[in-house]
Formats: sequence, structure tokens, C-alpha cells
Amino acid sequence: MNKLLAYLETGGEGAVVRPWVWISWLFLGPVVGSVTFQWYIFVGSRMTRRAQAILTSLIFDHSLRIRVKAEDDKSASTSAGPSAAVTPDNASVAESAEGGSADSENGSEGTTVGASTVSVGSSAKDKQKAKDKAVNEQKPTSPPPGEKSKNLVGKLNNLVTVDIDKITNAREFVMILVMVPLQTGLSAWFLYTILGWSSFVGLTVMLALFPIPGYIASLTQKVQREKMKKTDARVQAVTDTMSVIRMIKLFGWEPRMSDQIAQKRKEELALQKKYQILSLTVVVSNYVIPLVTLLATLFTYTVIMKQELSASKLFSSIAVFDILRGSLAITTGFLPSCIQGKVSLERVQDFLRNTELLDQFASAKEGDAAMARLEASSGVVGIREAAFTWANESDESLTPGSQRRRFILRIEDELIFKRGQVNLIVGPTGSGKTSLLMALLGEMHYIPSGPNSFVSLPRGEGVAFAAQESWDNILFGCPYDEERYNKVIVQCALERDLSLFDAGDQTEVGEKGLTLSGGQKARVTFARAIYSSAEILLLDDILAALDVHTAKWIVDKCLKGDLVRGRTVILVTHNVAVASPIADFVVSLSMDGRIASQGSLDSALANNATLSREVQEEEEEVKEAEQEVDEADLNAPAPKSTSGKLVVQEEIAVGHIGRTAFKMWTKALGGSYPLLFWVWCVGGIFSTDVVIAIQVWFLGYWAAQYEDHDPREVHVGFYLGLYSVMLFLLTFFYATSWIAWVFGGIRASTQIHRDLITSILGTTLRRLDQTPVSRIIARCTQDVDAIDSQLTRYAFWMIDGTLDICIRFFVVVAFSPVFSIPGAIIAGLGGWCGQIYLKAQLCVKREMSNAKAPVIGHFGAAVAGLTSIRAYGAQEAFKQESMKRINRLTRATVPFYDLNRWVTVRLDALGGIFSSSLAAYLVYVAHVQASNIGFSLNMAVGFANMILWWVRNVNELEVNANSLERIEQYLEIEHEPKPSPDGIPPAYWPASGDLKVEKLSARYSPDGPRVLHEVSFEVKSGERIGIVGRTGSGKSSLTLALLRAIITEGKVYYDGLPTDAINLDALRTNITIIPQVPELLSGTLRQNLDPFNQYDDTILNDALRAAGLFSLQNQDDEGRITLDSEIASGGNNLSVGQRQILALARTIVRQSKILILDEATSAIDYATDIVIQQSLRNELGKDVTLLIVAHRLQTIMDADKIMVLDAGRIVEFDKPSELLKNPQGLLRALVEESGEKDALYEMAQGTPL
Repeated sequence: MNKLLAYLETGGEGAVVRPWVWISWLFLGPVVGSVTFQWYIFVGSRMTRRAQAILTSLIFDHSLRIRVKAEDDKSASTSAGPSAAVTPDNASVAESAEGGSADSENGSEGTTVGASTVSVGSSAKDKQKAKDKAVNEQKPTSPPPGEKSKNLVGKLNNLVTVDIDKITNAREFVMILVMVPLQTGLSAWFLYTILGWSSFVGLTVMLALFPIPGYIASLTQKVQREKMKKTDARVQAVTDTMSVIRMIKLFGWEPRMSDQIAQKRKEELALQKKYQILSLTVVVSNYVIPLVTLLATLFTYTVIMKQELSASKLFSSIAVFDILRGSLAITTGFLPSCIQGKVSLERVQDFLRNTELLDQFASAKEGDAAMARLEASSGVVGIREAAFTWANESDESLTPGSQRRRFILRIEDELIFKRGQVNLIVGPTGSGKTSLLMALLGEMHYIPSGPNSFVSLPRGEGVAFAAQESWDNILFGCPYDEERYNKVIVQCALERDLSLFDAGDQTEVGEKGLTLSGGQKARVTFARAIYSSAEILLLDDILAALDVHTAKWIVDKCLKGDLVRGRTVILVTHNVAVASPIADFVVSLSMDGRIASQGSLDSALANNATLSREVQEEEEEVKEAEQEVDEADLNAPAPKSTSGKLVVQEEIAVGHIGRTAFKMWTKALGGSYPLLFWVWCVGGIFSTDVVIAIQVWFLGYWAAQYEDHDPREVHVGFYLGLYSVMLFLLTFFYATSWIAWVFGGIRASTQIHRDLITSILGTTLRRLDQTPVSRIIARCTQDVDAIDSQLTRYAFWMIDGTLDICIRFFVVVAFSPVFSIPGAIIAGLGGWCGQIYLKAQLCVKREMSNAKAPVIGHFGAAVAGLTSIRAYGAQEAFKQESMKRINRLTRATVPFYDLNRWVTVRLDALGGIFSSSLAAYLVYVAHVQASNIGFSLNMAVGFANMILWWVRNVNELEVNANSLERIEQYLEIEHEPKPSPDGIPPAYWPASGDLKVEKLSARYSPDGPRVLHEVSFEVKSGERIGIVGRTGSGKSSLTLALLRAIITEGKVYYDGLPTDAINLDALRTNITIIPQVPELLSGTLRQNLDPFNQYDDTILNDALRAAGLFSLQNQDDEGRITLDSEIASGGNNLSVGQRQILALARTIVRQSKILILDEATSAIDYATDIVIQQSLRNELGKDVTLLIVAHRLQTIMDADKIMVLDAGRIVEFDKPSELLKNPQGLLRALVEESGEKDALYEMAQGTPL
């Protein structure tokens, strides 16, 4: 441009090169530069894809080797007792869970964090926005390792989504090291050749002012770190809430949990507002500094050097300063990404190096001795002279003074299990039964206690493990053998259950098996172990969730059957009497984690008085069940259909974002005064772009004065003053419009987040069954984050770009009216290319997001079932599945990056054509003044660059607006009835626990079958009602119907008021239910018992005492549970029995008039169960109605009434004493057939044992 304008100014005098050469370079320069730079991006993106795949695979492989329990304990800052143990085998995370959006790329197209790109082209506007993007668009990283709220799945998700993205984004350090110094050096040389030594004055000013944006950026980073902490707190609150959302709904906590999340959201957005304002100062300084530098240079050149300013010098120097501005934007923009990439790399490195591994994967120094003993004792299943802990004692977190509770399992002599026989492990809750299985599996840290120590579990012939909490399906990768499969279904008492499902064994049971009862889940897990070909079966309390008849069936038909014969079975159980007929070897554990006895059942009973009492108390139930098991057909097959889909497949939108989603957001943006908001914002943006155009024209006008007047007549001060005023107006308009826009964005984010949380908390349980929790969490975290930052910014830039393009096009047409048609053609071609790009890229982006979700889902599923995966030796299969999913994601990224290359080269070529053709027209046809040619060419070059920038911004806007669509879907889901003023009960309600049910029917879905059939009964306040019936009889359905958690017909009256006329939160707040699998929040025990700080510690400790916790631990135990004990996410650092005790204590604290226990003590030993039942009689108020769903008859035989359910109907309901008078009654028959009928009669008459 400099040579072309100089030629026009001199009329070609002395010129050697003709204008067409420089005009040609206006076309070739952008095209050649674009092609070479796009090649750099192509190579970099290919390396990025490979690096992402390698790192993801590496993290997954490493996660299969870590000691999960140790990591869970670190996250909660506490270790569990024994058995806290409990296995990490939770339900698998659905593959369709959203794992986050795929990454965007960097390079010339922008600095990206998460799913965003922005152009960093050659124009001034591009550089400004690149800087804005780079500094502001830093997604919150996860909190540092060790924060108590962290759990392993969340940590892995952060590493795979956030940290790997940041590491790959940091590849742009090459640009900072190579491109920026080269650009700066060449720019300095160009300026010197144009403006002489005045250029050094300008560069000196730029260097002097350079620390300003750096200092502001450092302040911004500090605020960003604080904001990240608040974001992490809000995300953790959302994650915890959604993980236990069923409990929250059943407890009526939705309004309070919504308020808690809203408060954290308010704190987060307050810092977001501060962060955006600081970011604005960085953007403004990055734009103003080059202009001030230009101003200083021109002042030096015209005032001090007394030189004439020509159009060729002016406009060429403006172009060079644009390059310098770009270098400044790249440096300040990419440097934070590089720093964050280094931090993320250190986080990944810390995970790979410092997470605790299982002993067999530990370093040679730590693991060789143990492994040698394992090999030496092969063939034996057992342990000799060893201790086991849930974390390596060398871990610094276990040093004295640590808050973590420690449990040690000690085998002081020798424990050898019988090969080919059934071995039982028994003991009270918290004694370490599950820990013993984990020790055999190598999940606990092995500490030799003597020279001949060993722990041995031969794996040559296979090991199968049935966890206390179910995970995955029956086949688990084994080949399908129809005869064996059918036999497993029958022997595990699953045939009748499968017949109840429309699709039989093809039925999808939902995330965590939510639609299965506890007994059904236990039997599915058990069936997987039996179906496997493993010679050694480790079974963790699989009988706890079963009624005595089903348990007896499994013992007689399966554990005594041909599928188990000859296999080594190690069974943890509380149901000693049920399992005693098959027990060849019994190990009894004491509360201190030591072996109390081992040998035959008789010797174990002789050495353990507590165990002996438990067996005697249980035997009557076993005898009751024996005849029924022999005569009843527990497996009644029924026809099966082919459709068993429950979890709803997530919809993937096609085409552009719907208008309704944008309308929802724009309406929230405007707030109470939408007209004022839009006039202020759009007017400010328009004024900014007009001032920018006038600024460039004014500099040309100033230069033209030297052609028309004597240099002494040109008032330099006047022109410099006007230029300064324009600089001030530019800053003012941009800053005010941006601040107004940011405030509107925060207002919209607040409203949308509030509506989303309210909508999810208000949905039905059926909808929750159909939707994986991880998918819900993705809406509340990743999609909300996209609206908070990317969507707001890209919408602003889209409006800015649209107005800028229009202004530039208008200027070009105003100076060259003839060129309106060619300009329109170029714009049309650019829009056409952009439309093709947008349509293809949006689909590719959605496919990338869809491909990433299974990768994250597979991570979650693998970690949830890590113990089972290692027990079955299925690590290699899971690695292969992970690689397959990673490869699919990697393949999906190829067209994404290639499409960016495609559109960039074409739009750069169109820009070159537009600029060069305009130059040819102005030079050879129009013959206008050099200053006007320079101004027009400047606008034309900017116009071409803005088309590319606009297309990319529209693409990113649509991609991020996809989050709006996804959130909108969750705002339109089915909801439970909303609270209303008419539904508020009187202040005195409930004054009693009276309950009256009239013709109550229920179903889980509008088109589903009835699970309750016109049930009617009445319960007086203070009565204890026992509810019995086999699996699938409707016991749990009845409890949910009383809470209106499923679709009901009929009437239920609670203390005289119909429950359908009461707001759901009021109803559920005054009825408390303890489900079979209790759910706990991450945090302290105090927070679990009293999440809203309503009670003092005395009440909480009394509730713990009444629930039986203190009877299970000594006051001076190092690992005892207190109100300050930390509970890991989901209660994973507690045994299932301990979780049930804490859930019971929470129920006692609530002091509801109706209390429902749904198998609430199934995982608790009999002695503790007796203590709990006695405590409930003594601690609860006399007017508290107690509904007890139980399989143990002694738990309910002293109840005021007993209800017997079958197929959703009440077949018996009366006082036990009255039922026993009926010779044809079911209860009478059971008692008469038992060997302890006298004791049961005494209990029925009100004399507890």
C-alpha cells in the first residue's frame, strides 16, 4: 500500500515498478500468507488431536491401577472404618451423559478454552478481540487436589475435559517464541523506513506502556482465581444436589436446596461482574496503547522532526501499527493460555505420579516383597500374618494429627479358605467383612507382619465378584450361552421379576438401577458372578436385601446347585442361619478388625456369643420359609416384548438454533427495560464503529492538508487534539456498551440458571429415572458456563461485526459508487461460503459433543465399577473400549479443523480479490486523491477481514447457543404440581400421625401398568405398621404413593387433610422415608444430619445414639465417627450399614409424624437391628406413626398391625394377634410352621424378645 500510494502522490515520477505489481500483491499477499499460516495450523491441529488422544488414554489406563478408596478418602479428608470399605462398585454412568463440548482450535482463529474460537486476523478489530477472548475466556479449572469436595470421578472428568484442553491450547507458545519477535522486528524496520527515527519514539512509548495491560491482566487473573473457587463451589453444590436428587425430592427439600445453590450462584456472578470489568480495561488498553503510540510517533514526526505527512506514509504506518497491535494481542492473549497449560500439565503429572496405586502396580521398592509372597503362596486362598489399610501408611495424609479416620484389618495368624467349598465371613456392622474381601482382591494396602506373611488369591481359573452395590449387567462381556443363562435366571430367582418387565431381560433399568428394587439389583449382581466361568466367587452380602424366602431359594437352588458345585465361594453375610446349611468354613470378625474365630459353624458359635444369639434369633424365620420355598414357584415366566427402553436417548438437534431458545435469552438480557438496554448497547457499538471509520478518514484528511497547503499552515496541535478527542470517544462508547452488555448477560445467566435448577428439582421421579444424573449435571455446569461467558461475548461480537461490515461497505460504496455491485458480489460469495461452513460446522460440532459424551461416560462407569473390573480381570477389555471411543472422538475432530482451514483460505482469497480489484479501479478508472484511495483501501482490507471474523463468530455463537437449546429442553420437561397458596396447610398441621387410605391405585407412568390396585387401610397416630411381601409385591410403590412421588388415583388423608390438596414440599417435609440404599451429601456428618443448620449438636448426637451408631464404636476409637467426620460424595467412605444408620439418625432429627422405613436396616447385623428397633420405640414420640417395610419377621412381629402385600393388593392387614387367630391366614401359617412359634406369639402379644 505504501508503494502504491507513493506512486500516486508523485504521479509515477522516478518509479521503476508499475502500480499493477503492487495491486497484484494486495491479492497475493493475503492469499500466500493465509495458505502458509493455515498449513501451520493444520500441522498443529493434527498434533493436538494425537496429544489429546494419547493423554486421555494414558489417564484412563492409569485410573485402572489406582486405589480408589484411598483417593475417595483423600477427597473427603477422612478415611472410613472398615468397611467403610465398601466397594466402589456403584452404578455405571450412562454413556449418553454429557461430557462437555469438544474443543475449538487456536492459531489464527483464536485462543480457545472449552468450545470457543475467535479470529485473530490482521485487522485492528481482530487483534482487539483476540486479546479480549484470550484473557477473558478462561474456563474455571478444578480446585487443587486435596480439596475435600472432590471425588475421583469429578477429578478424572476435570483432567480429561479441562486440563487436557488447556495443555493442547498451550501449543501456541510457538507463536509467542517465533512469530511475535519476527513480526515485531519487521514492523520496527518498516516503521523506520517510513517515518525515520520517530518510529523509535513510538516503540519506546509502547514498551513503556506495555506493563499496564500486564498489570491489569494479573489483577484479572487474581479475580479469575477467586471466581474459579466460587464456580467450583457452585458446581460442587449442583453436583451433590443432582447426585441425591431423589432424596431431596422425597424429603421436600427442593426450595431450600434451590436457595442454597442460588446463593452460591450469586457469589459467583458477583466476581464474574468484577472480572468482566477488569477484562474490559485490558481490552481497552490493548486497543488504546497502539493508538497512543501512533499519536506519539506522528507528533514526533510532524512537530519535532518538522516533516510533512503524506497519505502513503500515514496509511502504511497505520497498517504496521495494526501488525504491532496484533503482536501485542497475541502475546497478552496466548501467554495466559500457555501458563494455564503448564499448570494443567503439572496437574496431570501429579495425578500420574502421586495417586496411590494398588500394591501390584507400586514401585519395585514398595511392591516386590509383597508380590514375591503372592507368587510363593499361589494355589492357596488366604492370608497369613498381615495387616491391611485403605491407604499406604507412608502417605503423608496419614501422619499424626490427620483428620482422616483409619481402619486396620489385622490377620495375626493364618486364615486359609477352603477351596471348592462355601466359606462364610460374618461379624457386626463395621467389623471389616467387606474389607477382608478387598484385601484378597488386592484393593487394600498390604503390610506384612512377619517373615512368612502372604496374601494369596489365585486368578488363573478366574475370580468373580458380586459387590454390595450392583453395577453393570449379567453377561459382563461373557459369551452368551442360552442354557447356562436360563439356568442362572432360575437359580437366582430372577425369572418372575423379569416377567414383570415388558421387555424381560432386555429391559433398561436406568442409571444406578433406579427402577429395580434393592433385592432385584442384588440378584442381578449375584447372577453376573454365577454366570461367569470363574472358579473363585467373592460375594459381598448379597442376601441382605432379600426377603427370607428369596434368600432361602438362592441358597437351596443356587449355592447348593450345579452351577456353584466345586467352586470356591467366599460369602459375606448377616444371614448366618440362612447360609448355615451350606457353610463349610466360617470366619467371624470382631469390631476391632481382628478374627474372632474361624473353623466350622459350631466352633464359631461356641467362640462368639453375639453371633450365637443372632443365629438363634434368625432361625425361626428360616424355618418359616423352608416349606414355602419348597412348594412355591418363585419363577413364573411371562411373555416378553422386545422394547425395554427406559433412559431417553438425548436428542441431537439438526440445523440452526431455534428462535425460541434465542428469544428466551434475549428477553432475559433486556430485563425490565429492554428498549433502553438494546438502544444503549447497539447504539454504543454503532458509535464505536463510526468513530473508528472517522478516525481513519481523519488521518487521511490530515495528510491531504500537506498536499494542499504549506506545511507551516497545517496546525498540528489542532489535528492532534481532534485525534485525541476521537480516541476518548472511542473508548467511552466501547466501554459503556460493553459494560451494559455484560450486566445484561449476568442478568440473563442468573435467571436461566435459576429457572433450570427450579425446573429440574420440580420434575417427576419418572423423568429422573429416564435421565442420567450426569446429563443433568452437564446442563447445570457446562451449558450454563457457555451462556455465562462464550455466548455473551460472541453475541456482542456478532452485533459489532455486523455493524462494522455495514459501515465499511457503506464507506467503500460512498467513495466508489460503481464498486457497489462488485462489493455486493464479493459479500454475497463470502456469505455463501460462510453459510456452507456454518451448516457443516454446526453438525460437526454437535457430533464432536456427541462423541465426547461416551468417553466421559466410560470413565465414570469404569471408576464406579473399578473393583469389579479388576476382580474379573477385565482391564484390557475396558482399555480397548476406551480406545475405541477416543478414536471416534478423534475422527470427529478431523472435519472440524479441516473446515476451518477451508473457509479461512477462501475468505482470505475473496478479501484479496476485493482489495486488489478496488485498488485497480481507484488507480486506473476513478483517479481520486491518494488520501481517499488509502482510506478506501484501508476500509476494504478491513471489510474482507471482518467477513471472515464475522463468519467465525456466528459459527461460535450458534455452537454455544446449542447450550441454550439444551437448557430450554430441560425447562419444558414434565413437572410435579407447583406450590400454590391454596396448598399451604394450617400452621398446626400435622398434629398427629393419623393416616387414612381409600382405594389408592398407582402407576409409574401414564401409560404404564398399575403397581397398586385400590389399596385401602387406616392407621391411627402412633401405631407401628409392618409391611411384608415378596419382591415386586408393591411395598416400595406404596411408600412412594403416600409421598405422591408416582401417579396415583384414590384418596390419602394425613391428619385429616387430603394429601392431593397439600403442596408437595409441605407434604414431604412432614413425612420421612429411609430408602433401602440411603443417599448422603459430601461434607461433614453434621451437614448430612442438619443441612440447613436448624438443630444444635445435642439433638444431633441424641439422634446418632438412638440410631445405634455409638453402640458400634468405642469412645476412644481412633476411627470413630463424629459430627465433624467428613463424608465422601455418596457416602463412599462408609459401609452400606453405616450409611443406613446415619440415614436413620437424619430421620429421627426431622421429627416427622409419619416415618417410613423401607428396608432401612437390611445391611445392618441383627444385634444392631435390635438396638435400633428398641431405640425407635423409646426415642420417637408417642404420636409418630411408623411404617416398616422389612424382610426380617422379628423386626415387625411386635408391630401394632402387619400388612401383607401381594401383586399390589393387601391380602392381610390387622393386629398380629388377630391375624394369628385366623387358621387360614398367611401369617398364622408361617408362625405355625416355624420352630419358634412360641417366641413369635410372645412378640405378637406385645412382649418383645
